[in-house]
Amino acid sequence: MKYTGARIVIECLLEQGVDTVFGYPGGAILNIYDELYKNSSRLRHILTAHEQGASHAADGYARSTGKVGVVMATSGPGATNLVTGIATAYMDSVPIVAITCNVTTSQLGKDSFQEVDITGVTMPVTKHNFIVRDVAKLADTIREAFLIARTGRPGPVLVDIPKDITSAQCEYVPVVSGISSETQLAARKENLRRIIKIDEPGDREIKNAAELINAAQRPVIYAGGGIIISDACAELKALAERANIPVAMSLMGKASFPNRHPLALGMIGMHGTKASNMAADKSDLLIAIGTRFSDRVIGDPKKFAHHAKVLQIDIDPAEVNKNIKASTALIGNIKDVLDRLLPQITVKQPSAWNRQIDEWKAEVPPSWTKKEQLAPRFLYEYVNSKVGDDAIITTEVGQHQMWAAQFYQFTQPRTFLTSGGLGTMGYGTGAAIGAQIGNPGRTVVHFAGDGSFRMNCNELATIGHYGLPIIIIVVDNGALGNVRMWQTLFYEKHYSQTTLDFGPDFVKLAEAYGIRGLRAKNEDEYKKAVDAALLSGKPAVIDALIDIDEMVLPMIPPGKPVEQLIMELK
Repeated sequence: MKYTGARIVIECLLEQGVDTVFGYPGGAILNIYDELYKNSSRLRHILTAHEQGASHAADGYARSTGKVGVVMATSGPGATNLVTGIATAYMDSVPIVAITCNVTTSQLGKDSFQEVDITGVTMPVTKHNFIVRDVAKLADTIREAFLIARTGRPGPVLVDIPKDITSAQCEYVPVVSGISSETQLAARKENLRRIIKIDEPGDREIKNAAELINAAQRPVIYAGGGIIISDACAELKALAERANIPVAMSLMGKASFPNRHPLALGMIGMHGTKASNMAADKSDLLIAIGTRFSDRVIGDPKKFAHHAKVLQIDIDPAEVNKNIKASTALIGNIKDVLDRLLPQITVKQPSAWNRQIDEWKAEVPPSWTKKEQLAPRFLYEYVNSKVGDDAIITTEVGQHQMWAAQFYQFTQPRTFLTSGGLGTMGYGTGAAIGAQIGNPGRTVVHFAGDGSFRMNCNELATIGHYGLPIIIIVVDNGALGNVRMWQTLFYEKHYSQTTLDFGPDFVKLAEAYGIRGLRAKNEDEYKKAVDAALLSGKPAVIDALIDIDEMVLPMIPPGKPVEQLIMELK
Protein backbone atom coordinates (compact mmCIF):
# COMPACT_ATOMS: atom_id res chain seq x y z
CA MET A 1 0.00 0.00 0.00
CA LYS A 2 1.19 3.52 -0.76
CA TYR A 3 1.23 6.11 2.03
CA THR A 4 2.53 9.63 2.36
CA GLY A 5 5.55 10.19 4.58
CA ALA A 6 3.28 11.78 7.18
CA ARG A 7 1.08 8.67 7.33
CA ILE A 8 4.17 6.47 7.52
CA VAL A 9 5.31 8.40 10.60
CA ILE A 10 1.98 7.68 12.31
CA GLU A 11 2.01 4.00 11.34
CA CYS A 12 5.58 3.54 12.55
CA LEU A 13 4.79 5.16 15.90
CA LEU A 14 1.89 2.75 16.33
CA GLU A 15 4.20 -0.14 15.37
CA GLN A 16 6.46 0.86 18.23
CA GLY A 17 3.61 0.72 20.73
CA VAL A 18 3.39 4.50 21.11
CA ASP A 19 0.06 5.65 22.53
CA THR A 20 0.86 9.30 23.30
CA VAL A 21 2.96 12.04 21.71
CA PHE A 22 3.67 15.50 23.08
CA GLY A 23 4.19 18.47 20.84
CA TYR A 24 3.35 21.78 19.23
CA PRO A 25 2.43 22.28 15.56
CA GLY A 26 3.84 24.65 12.96
CA GLY A 27 4.05 25.13 9.21
CA ALA A 28 6.73 22.57 8.34
CA ILE A 29 5.11 19.76 10.34
CA LEU A 30 1.50 20.39 9.27
CA ASN A 31 1.31 17.26 7.11
CA ILE A 32 2.03 15.11 10.15
CA TYR A 33 -0.46 17.05 12.28
CA ASP A 34 -3.08 16.51 9.60
CA GLU A 35 -2.48 12.76 9.90
CA LEU A 36 -2.67 13.05 13.70
CA TYR A 37 -6.11 14.62 13.23
CA LYS A 38 -7.21 11.75 10.99
CA ASN A 39 -5.83 9.16 13.41
CA SER A 40 -6.81 10.78 16.70
CA SER A 41 -8.65 7.62 17.78
CA ARG A 42 -5.43 5.62 17.45
CA LEU A 43 -2.82 8.03 18.77
CA ARG A 44 -3.22 10.68 21.47
CA HIS A 45 -1.53 14.04 21.13
CA ILE A 46 -0.91 16.33 24.12
CA LEU A 47 -0.59 20.00 23.17
CA THR A 48 1.71 21.85 25.57
CA ALA A 49 2.14 25.59 25.97
CA HIS A 50 5.74 25.53 24.70
CA GLU A 51 7.95 23.06 22.87
CA GLN A 52 10.36 22.86 25.81
CA GLY A 53 7.45 21.78 28.01
CA ALA A 54 6.64 19.08 25.45
CA SER A 55 10.20 17.76 25.49
CA HIS A 56 10.21 17.58 29.31
CA ALA A 57 6.80 15.89 29.23
CA ALA A 58 8.13 13.20 26.88
CA ASP A 59 11.09 12.80 29.27
CA GLY A 60 8.82 12.49 32.34
CA TYR A 61 6.64 10.00 30.49
CA ALA A 62 9.71 7.91 29.64
CA ARG A 63 11.27 8.02 33.12
CA SER A 64 8.05 7.11 34.90
CA THR A 65 6.89 4.34 32.55
CA GLY A 66 10.13 2.90 31.19
CA LYS A 67 8.81 3.39 27.64
CA VAL A 68 10.23 5.62 24.91
CA GLY A 69 8.78 9.14 25.08
CA VAL A 70 7.90 10.93 21.84
CA VAL A 71 7.89 14.66 21.15
CA MET A 72 7.16 16.59 17.94
CA ALA A 73 7.96 20.12 16.83
CA THR A 74 8.15 22.16 13.68
CA SER A 75 11.24 23.63 12.04
CA GLY A 76 13.44 26.51 13.21
CA PRO A 77 12.49 27.86 16.63
CA GLY A 78 10.12 24.96 17.22
CA ALA A 79 13.01 22.53 16.86
CA THR A 80 15.50 24.63 18.80
CA ASN A 81 13.01 24.95 21.68
CA LEU A 82 13.38 21.19 22.11
CA VAL A 83 17.14 21.35 22.59
CA THR A 84 17.18 21.93 26.36
CA GLY A 85 14.80 19.00 26.87
CA ILE A 86 16.84 16.78 24.57
CA ALA A 87 20.05 17.71 26.41
CA THR A 88 18.34 17.02 29.75
CA ALA A 89 17.37 13.55 28.54
CA TYR A 90 20.84 12.94 27.14
CA MET A 91 22.61 13.72 30.41
CA ASP A 92 20.30 11.41 32.36
CA SER A 93 20.11 8.60 29.77
CA VAL A 94 16.39 8.93 29.04
CA PRO A 95 14.97 7.29 25.90
CA ILE A 96 13.01 9.81 23.85
CA VAL A 97 12.49 10.17 20.12
CA ALA A 98 12.14 13.74 18.87
CA ILE A 99 10.50 14.16 15.47
CA THR A 100 11.03 17.53 13.83
CA CYS A 101 10.12 18.68 10.35
CA ASN A 102 12.26 21.04 8.33
CA VAL A 103 11.88 23.14 5.22
CA THR A 104 11.69 21.25 1.91
CA THR A 105 14.84 19.55 0.65
CA SER A 106 15.19 22.14 -2.12
CA GLN A 107 15.25 24.92 0.51
CA LEU A 108 17.79 23.32 2.85
CA GLY A 109 20.98 25.31 3.24
CA LYS A 110 19.50 28.50 1.80
CA ASP A 111 18.64 30.35 5.01
CA SER A 112 14.98 29.70 4.28
CA PHE A 113 12.23 30.93 6.60
CA GLN A 114 12.37 28.98 9.89
CA GLU A 115 15.26 26.82 8.68
CA VAL A 116 17.73 25.45 11.22
CA ASP A 117 20.21 22.59 10.85
CA ILE A 118 18.73 20.83 13.85
CA THR A 119 20.75 17.66 13.32
CA GLY A 120 23.91 19.76 13.53
CA VAL A 121 22.63 21.61 16.58
CA THR A 122 21.69 18.45 18.46
CA MET A 123 24.61 16.25 17.48
CA PRO A 124 26.42 16.73 20.84
CA VAL A 125 23.27 16.07 22.91
CA THR A 126 21.68 13.09 21.17
CA LYS A 127 22.63 9.45 21.15
CA HIS A 128 22.15 9.64 17.39
CA ASN A 129 20.19 11.77 14.92
CA PHE A 130 18.97 11.59 11.35
CA ILE A 131 17.74 13.78 8.53
CA VAL A 132 15.56 11.83 6.08
CA ARG A 133 15.96 12.92 2.46
CA ASP A 134 14.25 9.91 0.84
CA VAL A 135 10.69 8.88 1.77
CA ALA A 136 11.58 5.26 0.99
CA LYS A 137 13.99 5.30 3.95
CA LEU A 138 11.62 7.00 6.39
CA ALA A 139 9.99 3.93 7.97
CA ASP A 140 13.26 2.14 8.68
CA THR A 141 14.80 5.35 10.00
CA ILE A 142 12.02 5.76 12.56
CA ARG A 143 12.27 2.09 13.55
CA GLU A 144 16.00 2.45 13.92
CA ALA A 145 15.57 5.59 16.02
CA PHE A 146 13.44 3.69 18.55
CA LEU A 147 15.86 0.77 18.59
CA ILE A 148 18.78 3.08 19.32
CA ALA A 149 16.87 5.11 21.94
CA ARG A 150 15.91 2.10 24.02
CA THR A 151 18.87 -0.28 23.52
CA GLY A 152 22.04 -0.37 25.61
CA ARG A 153 22.49 2.88 27.48
CA PRO A 154 19.25 4.70 26.56
CA GLY A 155 19.18 8.21 25.22
CA PRO A 156 17.43 10.70 22.96
CA VAL A 157 17.34 10.29 19.18
CA LEU A 158 16.17 13.00 16.78
CA VAL A 159 14.64 12.41 13.34
CA ASP A 160 14.38 15.51 11.13
CA ILE A 161 12.08 15.22 8.11
CA PRO A 162 11.89 17.88 5.36
CA LYS A 163 8.30 18.89 4.58
CA ASP A 164 8.33 17.49 1.03
CA ILE A 165 9.26 14.06 2.41
CA THR A 166 6.12 14.11 4.57
CA SER A 167 3.98 14.70 1.48
CA ALA A 168 5.82 12.31 -0.84
CA GLN A 169 4.42 8.79 -1.27
CA CYS A 170 6.02 5.39 -1.25
CA GLU A 171 5.17 1.77 -0.60
CA TYR A 172 4.77 1.08 3.10
CA VAL A 173 5.41 -2.40 4.46
CA PRO A 174 4.36 -2.81 8.11
CA VAL A 175 6.60 -4.67 10.53
CA VAL A 176 4.58 -6.51 13.13
CA SER A 177 7.44 -6.96 15.61
CA GLY A 178 7.96 -3.21 15.82
CA ILE A 179 11.51 -3.12 14.47
CA SER A 180 12.92 -3.97 11.09
CA SER A 181 14.37 -7.41 10.44
CA GLU A 182 18.11 -7.93 10.12
CA THR A 183 17.62 -8.15 6.37
CA GLN A 184 15.84 -4.80 6.25
CA LEU A 185 18.54 -3.21 8.39
CA ALA A 186 21.49 -4.92 6.70
CA ALA A 187 22.73 -1.73 5.07
CA ARG A 188 22.97 -0.04 8.47
CA LYS A 189 24.09 -3.02 10.49
CA GLU A 190 27.60 -1.79 11.17
CA ASN A 191 26.35 1.63 12.14
CA LEU A 192 23.85 0.09 14.55
CA ARG A 193 26.52 -2.14 16.07
CA ARG A 194 28.68 0.89 16.77
CA ILE A 195 25.86 2.90 18.35
CA ILE A 196 24.21 0.24 20.53
CA LYS A 197 27.12 -2.13 21.18
CA ILE A 198 26.68 -4.01 24.47
CA ASP A 199 29.52 -5.96 26.07
CA GLU A 200 29.17 -8.73 28.60
CA PRO A 201 31.89 -9.65 31.11
CA GLY A 202 33.46 -13.10 31.03
CA ASP A 203 33.19 -15.68 33.81
CA ARG A 204 36.70 -14.90 35.06
CA GLU A 205 35.86 -11.19 35.36
CA ILE A 206 32.73 -12.02 37.36
CA LYS A 207 34.70 -14.36 39.62
CA ASN A 208 37.40 -11.74 40.26
CA ALA A 209 34.78 -9.13 41.12
CA ALA A 210 33.07 -11.53 43.54
CA GLU A 211 36.37 -12.26 45.25
CA LEU A 212 36.98 -8.52 45.62
CA ILE A 213 33.60 -8.08 47.31
CA ASN A 214 34.01 -11.12 49.54
CA ALA A 215 37.43 -9.96 50.73
CA ALA A 216 36.33 -6.42 51.58
CA GLN A 217 36.02 -5.43 55.24
CA ARG A 218 34.48 -2.00 54.67
CA PRO A 219 32.51 -2.17 51.41
CA VAL A 220 30.05 0.48 50.23
CA ILE A 221 27.71 0.41 47.24
CA TYR A 222 27.46 3.69 45.32
CA ALA A 223 24.15 3.28 43.48
CA GLY A 224 23.31 5.37 40.42
CA GLY A 225 20.45 5.90 38.02
CA GLY A 226 21.63 3.11 35.75
CA ILE A 227 20.20 0.62 38.25
CA ILE A 228 16.71 2.02 37.71
CA ILE A 229 17.15 2.18 33.94
CA SER A 230 18.16 -1.49 33.79
CA ASP A 231 15.39 -2.60 36.19
CA ALA A 232 18.02 -3.99 38.55
CA CYS A 233 16.66 -2.64 41.86
CA ALA A 234 15.76 -6.12 43.14
CA GLU A 235 19.25 -7.38 42.33
CA LEU A 236 20.83 -4.38 44.07
CA LYS A 237 18.78 -5.07 47.20
CA ALA A 238 19.72 -8.75 47.08
CA LEU A 239 23.43 -7.90 46.84
CA ALA A 240 23.30 -5.41 49.70
CA GLU A 241 21.39 -7.76 51.98
CA ARG A 242 23.43 -10.83 51.13
CA ALA A 243 26.73 -9.24 52.16
CA ASN A 244 25.36 -6.55 54.52
CA ILE A 245 26.78 -3.77 52.37
CA PRO A 246 25.55 -0.20 53.06
CA VAL A 247 24.14 1.66 50.05
CA ALA A 248 24.82 5.31 49.23
CA MET A 249 22.78 6.75 46.36
CA SER A 250 23.46 9.43 43.78
CA LEU A 251 20.71 11.94 43.06
CA MET A 252 19.64 9.87 40.03
CA GLY A 253 19.86 6.67 42.06
CA LYS A 254 17.68 7.89 44.94
CA ALA A 255 14.78 5.54 44.21
CA SER A 256 16.95 2.53 43.35
CA PHE A 257 17.06 1.27 46.96
CA PRO A 258 14.37 1.62 49.67
CA ASN A 259 15.31 4.73 51.60
CA ARG A 260 13.93 3.33 54.87
CA HIS A 261 16.05 0.17 54.62
CA PRO A 262 18.57 -0.25 57.47
CA LEU A 263 21.40 -0.41 54.91
CA ALA A 264 20.37 2.81 53.15
CA LEU A 265 22.76 5.72 53.71
CA GLY A 266 20.85 8.37 51.78
CA MET A 267 22.29 10.58 49.08
CA ILE A 268 26.03 10.89 48.57
CA GLY A 269 27.95 13.97 47.47
CA MET A 270 27.79 17.73 47.94
CA HIS A 271 24.46 17.67 49.81
CA GLY A 272 24.59 14.04 50.81
CA THR A 273 24.39 12.67 54.32
CA LYS A 274 27.39 12.49 56.61
CA ALA A 275 26.98 8.70 56.68
CA SER A 276 27.16 8.28 52.90
CA ASN A 277 30.15 10.57 52.48
CA MET A 278 32.09 9.20 55.45
CA ALA A 279 31.38 5.63 54.38
CA ALA A 280 32.82 6.30 50.92
CA ASP A 281 35.80 8.09 52.45
CA LYS A 282 36.65 5.26 54.87
CA SER A 283 35.69 2.28 52.72
CA ASP A 284 38.15 -0.27 51.40
CA LEU A 285 35.91 -1.17 48.44
CA LEU A 286 33.57 1.17 46.59
CA ILE A 287 31.14 -0.72 44.35
CA ALA A 288 29.93 1.89 41.85
CA ILE A 289 26.90 0.65 39.92
CA GLY A 290 25.32 2.57 37.04
CA THR A 291 26.81 5.91 37.98
CA ARG A 292 29.16 8.36 36.31
CA PHE A 293 31.10 9.81 39.28
CA SER A 294 29.68 13.31 38.91
CA ASP A 295 31.76 16.21 40.16
CA ARG A 296 28.90 16.97 42.58
CA VAL A 297 29.59 13.59 44.19
CA ILE A 298 33.34 13.21 44.14
CA GLY A 299 34.38 16.76 45.09
CA ASP A 300 38.18 16.55 45.09
CA PRO A 301 38.87 13.53 42.83
CA LYS A 302 42.28 12.97 44.41
CA LYS A 303 40.69 12.44 47.81
CA PHE A 304 37.41 10.75 46.93
CA ALA A 305 37.29 7.19 48.34
CA HIS A 306 41.08 7.36 48.44
CA HIS A 307 41.40 4.35 50.77
CA ALA A 308 39.28 2.13 48.53
CA LYS A 309 39.58 -0.12 45.57
CA VAL A 310 36.87 0.76 43.03
CA LEU A 311 34.71 -1.85 41.34
CA GLN A 312 32.67 -0.17 38.60
CA ILE A 313 29.67 -1.83 36.94
CA ASP A 314 28.20 -0.03 33.94
CA ILE A 315 26.76 -0.68 30.50
CA ASP A 316 28.80 2.13 28.94
CA PRO A 317 32.58 1.56 28.77
CA ALA A 318 33.07 5.30 28.23
CA GLU A 319 32.17 5.86 31.90
CA VAL A 320 34.98 3.66 33.21
CA ASN A 321 38.07 5.61 34.30
CA LYS A 322 36.50 8.85 33.06
CA ASN A 323 36.48 10.68 36.40
CA ILE A 324 37.74 8.09 38.91
CA LYS A 325 40.12 5.24 38.11
CA ALA A 326 38.55 1.83 38.62
CA SER A 327 40.50 -1.12 40.02
CA THR A 328 38.12 -3.51 38.26
CA ALA A 329 35.25 -2.92 35.85
CA LEU A 330 32.37 -5.10 34.68
CA ILE A 331 30.90 -3.76 31.44
CA GLY A 332 27.41 -4.96 30.61
CA ASN A 333 23.72 -4.77 31.42
CA ILE A 334 23.59 -4.17 35.18
CA LYS A 335 20.71 -6.56 35.82
CA ASP A 336 22.47 -9.38 33.97
CA VAL A 337 25.82 -8.66 35.62
CA LEU A 338 24.33 -8.67 39.14
CA ASP A 339 22.38 -11.85 38.37
CA ARG A 340 25.66 -13.60 37.54
CA LEU A 341 27.54 -12.03 40.43
CA LEU A 342 25.07 -12.76 43.25
CA PRO A 343 25.53 -16.56 43.54
CA GLN A 344 29.26 -16.04 44.12
CA ILE A 345 28.85 -13.52 46.96
CA THR A 346 29.46 -14.77 50.50
CA VAL A 347 26.66 -14.26 52.99
CA LYS A 348 27.86 -11.92 55.76
CA GLN A 349 26.46 -10.83 59.11
CA PRO A 350 26.50 -7.24 60.40
CA SER A 351 30.01 -6.21 61.40
CA ALA A 352 31.87 -3.43 63.18
CA TRP A 353 31.70 -1.56 59.86
CA ASN A 354 27.90 -1.63 59.94
CA ARG A 355 27.91 -0.39 63.52
CA GLN A 356 30.19 2.49 62.57
CA ILE A 357 27.84 3.33 59.70
CA ASP A 358 24.90 3.47 62.12
CA GLU A 359 26.79 5.95 64.31
CA TRP A 360 27.36 8.24 61.31
CA LYS A 361 23.70 7.93 60.29
CA ALA A 362 22.69 9.36 63.66
CA GLU A 363 24.60 12.58 62.95
CA VAL A 364 22.37 15.06 61.11
CA PRO A 365 22.48 18.86 60.77
CA PRO A 366 20.68 20.78 63.54
CA SER A 367 18.55 22.45 60.86
CA TRP A 368 16.90 19.09 60.14
CA THR A 369 15.16 19.10 63.52
CA LYS A 370 14.12 22.75 63.83
CA LYS A 371 10.43 23.52 64.19
CA GLU A 372 10.03 27.29 63.92
CA GLN A 373 8.22 28.68 60.87
CA LEU A 374 7.51 26.33 57.96
CA ALA A 375 10.61 24.14 57.78
CA PRO A 376 11.59 22.49 54.49
CA ARG A 377 11.75 19.01 56.01
CA PHE A 378 8.11 19.24 57.06
CA LEU A 379 6.98 20.06 53.51
CA TYR A 380 8.27 16.77 52.16
CA GLU A 381 7.61 14.49 55.09
CA TYR A 382 3.97 15.54 55.35
CA VAL A 383 3.32 14.91 51.65
CA ASN A 384 5.18 11.59 51.96
CA SER A 385 2.91 10.58 54.85
CA LYS A 386 -0.24 11.40 52.88
CA VAL A 387 0.36 10.07 49.37
CA GLY A 388 2.08 6.73 50.01
CA ASP A 389 4.98 5.05 48.29
CA ASP A 390 3.33 4.74 44.88
CA ALA A 391 3.16 8.50 44.24
CA ILE A 392 5.45 10.06 41.64
CA ILE A 393 7.46 13.07 42.79
CA THR A 394 8.93 15.55 40.31
CA THR A 395 11.14 18.55 41.00
CA GLU A 396 12.77 21.49 39.37
CA VAL A 397 16.41 22.27 40.18
CA GLY A 398 17.71 24.03 43.27
CA GLN A 399 17.33 23.88 47.04
CA HIS A 400 13.87 22.31 46.87
CA GLN A 401 15.33 19.53 44.70
CA MET A 402 18.04 18.75 47.26
CA TRP A 403 15.50 18.78 50.09
CA ALA A 404 13.38 16.29 48.16
CA ALA A 405 16.41 14.01 47.85
CA GLN A 406 17.24 14.43 51.54
CA PHE A 407 13.81 14.17 53.16
CA TYR A 408 11.46 12.20 50.91
CA GLN A 409 11.64 8.48 51.64
CA PHE A 410 11.49 6.89 48.19
CA THR A 411 10.92 3.14 48.17
CA GLN A 412 10.08 2.36 44.54
CA PRO A 413 11.93 2.98 41.28
CA ARG A 414 10.64 5.52 38.76
CA THR A 415 8.97 7.60 41.47
CA PHE A 416 11.53 10.43 41.61
CA LEU A 417 11.89 12.46 38.43
CA THR A 418 14.49 15.22 38.47
CA SER A 419 17.13 16.71 36.18
CA GLY A 420 20.42 15.43 37.56
CA GLY A 421 23.11 15.84 34.93
CA LEU A 422 22.08 19.06 33.20
CA GLY A 423 20.37 20.63 36.21
CA THR A 424 17.54 22.11 34.15
CA MET A 425 15.42 24.77 35.82
CA GLY A 426 12.05 24.53 34.10
CA TYR A 427 12.14 20.73 33.86
CA GLY A 428 9.68 19.61 36.48
CA THR A 429 6.26 20.90 35.44
CA GLY A 430 6.58 19.35 31.99
CA ALA A 431 7.91 16.14 33.55
CA ALA A 432 4.93 16.04 35.90
CA ILE A 433 2.59 16.32 32.91
CA GLY A 434 4.32 13.41 31.19
CA ALA A 435 4.29 11.33 34.36
CA GLN A 436 0.57 11.94 34.94
CA ILE A 437 -0.31 11.14 31.33
CA GLY A 438 1.74 7.94 31.49
CA ASN A 439 0.37 6.95 34.92
CA PRO A 440 -3.23 8.21 35.03
CA GLY A 441 -4.18 6.31 38.18
CA ARG A 442 -1.30 7.54 40.33
CA THR A 443 -0.75 10.66 42.39
CA VAL A 444 1.79 13.09 40.95
CA VAL A 445 3.21 15.82 43.20
CA HIS A 446 5.56 18.43 41.80
CA PHE A 447 7.88 20.38 44.11
CA ALA A 448 9.09 23.60 42.47
CA GLY A 449 11.24 26.49 43.58
CA ASP A 450 9.72 29.90 42.98
CA GLY A 451 12.60 30.74 40.62
CA SER A 452 12.24 27.54 38.59
CA PHE A 453 8.46 27.73 38.47
CA ARG A 454 8.62 31.13 36.78
CA MET A 455 10.36 29.41 33.87
CA ASN A 456 7.57 26.95 33.10
CA CYS A 457 4.38 28.18 34.75
CA ASN A 458 2.91 28.58 31.25
CA GLU A 459 2.34 24.82 31.39
CA LEU A 460 -0.45 25.45 33.90
CA ALA A 461 -2.45 25.97 30.72
CA THR A 462 -1.74 22.35 29.75
CA ILE A 463 -2.54 21.01 33.22
CA GLY A 464 -5.78 22.97 33.38
CA HIS A 465 -6.91 22.11 29.85
CA TYR A 466 -6.46 18.36 30.29
CA GLY A 467 -7.63 18.38 33.92
CA LEU A 468 -4.49 16.64 35.14
CA PRO A 469 -4.72 16.23 38.94
CA ILE A 470 -1.13 17.33 39.53
CA ILE A 471 -0.39 19.04 42.84
CA ILE A 472 2.31 21.70 42.49
CA ILE A 473 3.99 22.83 45.70
CA VAL A 474 5.99 26.02 45.22
CA VAL A 475 8.73 26.09 47.86
CA ASP A 476 8.70 29.86 47.97
CA ASN A 477 11.58 31.64 49.69
CA GLY A 478 11.46 34.74 47.49
CA ALA A 479 14.90 34.05 46.02
CA LEU A 480 16.98 31.93 43.72
CA GLY A 481 17.71 29.94 46.84
CA ASN A 482 20.63 27.77 45.79
CA VAL A 483 22.51 30.68 44.20
CA ARG A 484 21.76 32.91 47.19
CA MET A 485 23.10 30.18 49.48
CA TRP A 486 26.40 30.15 47.56
CA GLN A 487 26.49 33.95 47.74
CA THR A 488 26.08 33.66 51.52
CA LEU A 489 28.82 31.07 51.91
CA PHE A 490 31.36 32.06 49.27
CA TYR A 491 30.60 35.61 48.02
CA GLU A 492 30.41 37.70 51.21
CA LYS A 493 26.60 37.95 51.00
CA HIS A 494 26.65 39.87 47.74
CA TYR A 495 23.11 39.00 46.71
CA SER A 496 23.45 39.98 43.09
CA GLN A 497 20.21 39.41 41.13
CA THR A 498 18.94 36.55 43.30
CA THR A 499 16.12 38.22 45.24
CA LEU A 500 12.68 37.54 43.75
CA ASP A 501 10.46 40.05 45.51
CA PHE A 502 8.39 41.20 42.55
CA GLY A 503 5.71 38.57 41.99
CA PRO A 504 3.85 36.90 40.53
CA ASP A 505 1.19 35.96 43.03
CA PHE A 506 1.20 32.20 42.46
CA VAL A 507 -2.29 31.74 43.88
CA LYS A 508 -3.77 34.28 41.47
CA LEU A 509 -1.69 32.86 38.64
CA ALA A 510 -3.13 29.39 39.23
CA GLU A 511 -6.65 30.78 39.36
CA ALA A 512 -6.07 32.58 36.05
CA TYR A 513 -5.63 29.13 34.48
CA GLY A 514 -8.71 27.72 36.21
CA ILE A 515 -6.63 25.87 38.79
CA ARG A 516 -7.16 26.08 42.53
CA GLY A 517 -4.54 28.19 44.30
CA LEU A 518 -3.70 27.88 48.00
CA ARG A 519 -1.17 29.56 50.28
CA ALA A 520 0.51 28.25 53.43
CA LYS A 521 2.61 30.21 55.92
CA ASN A 522 2.75 27.63 58.74
CA GLU A 523 2.38 23.91 59.34
CA ASP A 524 -1.34 23.99 60.02
CA GLU A 525 -2.11 25.93 56.84
CA TYR A 526 0.16 23.61 54.85
CA LYS A 527 -1.57 20.49 56.16
CA LYS A 528 -4.99 21.89 55.27
CA ALA A 529 -3.82 22.91 51.79
CA VAL A 530 -2.28 19.52 50.99
CA ASP A 531 -5.30 17.65 52.37
CA ALA A 532 -7.71 19.80 50.38
CA ALA A 533 -5.73 19.38 47.17
CA LEU A 534 -5.55 15.60 47.54
CA LEU A 535 -9.22 15.32 48.42
CA SER A 536 -10.34 17.31 45.38
CA GLY A 537 -8.71 15.04 42.81
CA LYS A 538 -8.08 18.14 40.70
CA PRO A 539 -4.96 20.18 39.89
CA ALA A 540 -3.80 22.61 42.55
CA VAL A 541 -0.95 25.02 43.25
CA ILE A 542 0.19 25.47 46.86
CA ASP A 543 2.40 28.47 47.57
CA ALA A 544 4.41 27.37 50.63
CA LEU A 545 6.25 30.33 52.16
CA ILE A 546 9.60 29.57 53.82
CA ASP A 547 12.45 31.72 55.12
CA ILE A 548 14.71 33.32 52.52
CA ASP A 549 17.87 32.17 54.34
CA GLU A 550 17.07 28.46 54.60
CA MET A 551 20.17 26.38 53.82
CA VAL A 552 20.68 22.95 52.29
CA LEU A 553 22.94 21.14 54.74
CA PRO A 554 25.09 19.09 54.95
CA MET A 555 27.28 20.61 52.27
CA ILE A 556 30.73 19.82 50.94
CA PRO A 557 32.06 22.94 49.20
CA PRO A 558 32.59 22.41 45.46
CA GLY A 559 35.83 20.62 44.63
CA LYS A 560 36.63 19.95 48.28
CA PRO A 561 37.12 16.67 50.20
CA VAL A 562 34.70 15.22 52.74
CA GLU A 563 36.83 16.57 55.60
CA GLN A 564 35.36 20.00 54.82
CA LEU A 565 31.75 18.84 55.25
CA ILE A 566 29.59 21.65 56.67
CA MET A 567 26.94 20.41 59.12
CA GLU A 568 25.87 23.79 60.48
CA LEU A 569 26.72 27.47 60.09
CA LYS A 570 28.57 29.03 63.01
